[in-house]
Amino acid sequence: MKLTKTFKAFFENEKSGGLLLLFVTIISLFAANSSYATEYISFWEKDLGGHSITHWINDGLMTIFFLLIGLELEREIYHGELSNIKNASLPIMAAFGGMLVPAAIFLALNFKTATQNGAGIPMATDIAFAIGILSLLGNKVPASLKVFLTALAVIDDLGAIIVIAVFYTKSIAFLNLGIALGIWILLFALNRMKVYNLIPYLIGGVIMWYFMLNSGVHATITGVILAFVIPFGDGSEKSSSYKLQHFLHKPSAFFILPLFAIANTCIAINSDWHAGLNHPNTFGIILGLVIGKPLGIALFSSIGVSAGLCALPKSLKWAHILGAGMLGGIGFTMSIFITLLAFKDPETILYSKISIIIASVLSGVLGFAYLKFVLSKDKSV
Repeated sequence: MKLTKTFKAFFENEKSGGLLLLFVTIISLFAANSSYATEYISFWEKDLGGHSITHWINDGLMTIFFLLIGLELEREIYHGELSNIKNASLPIMAAFGGMLVPAAIFLALNFKTATQNGAGIPMATDIAFAIGILSLLGNKVPASLKVFLTALAVIDDLGAIIVIAVFYTKSIAFLNLGIALGIWILLFALNRMKVYNLIPYLIGGVIMWYFMLNSGVHATITGVILAFVIPFGDGSEKSSSYKLQHFLHKPSAFFILPLFAIANTCIAINSDWHAGLNHPNTFGIILGLVIGKPLGIALFSSIGVSAGLCALPKSLKWAHILGAGMLGGIGFTMSIFITLLAFKDPETILYSKISIIIASVLSGVLGFAYLKFVLSKDKSV
């Protein structure tokens, strides 16, 4: 399978970004449990213009990350793996399974409890971490597996965004939401009028973000819907969409996501931290990510192929699909992001974060070991 220049650049950035995420997470956890823990943790909670630094990162900078996800999704739909319905249907089916089965496992343990709102937590996949772990396997990885995991993770992110918009919006200020959508319509009109200059879209996006922030709908949704009014044109390197996507890749991978990880993993772990894991919420998160993800991805992929809805690429084996499903259990940044929306109780958030880290480490280690075995076996055949 031939990989496009854009896909290669995206994969390389996500690979390096995933390894950086792992490094900064370890540093953040170490700092939060050092002699400077109090100062370190309180720094992220400092007030800045009425909100904490962490809040500005989560609701502000992460909007830029979601803008990048939207631009990548748009490119996949027009020119990439999702442009062909037969090619797109396999990662779409896999993503559905990878969201529904973990959520079902979580709800089976938490239905009608105070923590049932966390069902969206094990539905997410951290694209940077998943691709970062896959990259450690080197040149043995088939191109079709890289494309499958990337498309799966992008669709998964879209699913997470929809979950955030539908299930984690408490109350809506319709006037502010209407103004935000009105700005989007104006930007769409500029797109139809073939205005290719990015400046009006970016200014409009900032204003739209402000009203979305005050509407009750999570402000990061602005990034995704803004992406779809940025002129795509022919998708070439001269197009506005390509230029913005190319510009955002490195800041997102090497600044925004690491900063999000640092701010949200400054977790002070007490000596009795494991006591808080004995709860249906933490069981649901760990089982959902470690068991539910690979089970759902493999099961729904199999159903799709058996029903004739999609086809398995020649260089891709069912063992590869299962391995990709294991890596899909690395929820990390997206799972933590949804945790912060799902819960308000600090203790529930703390133990949810710890369980996400445990599940993500388990998924990463199991996925890496399993794929290394499978790929070495492929090579020896």
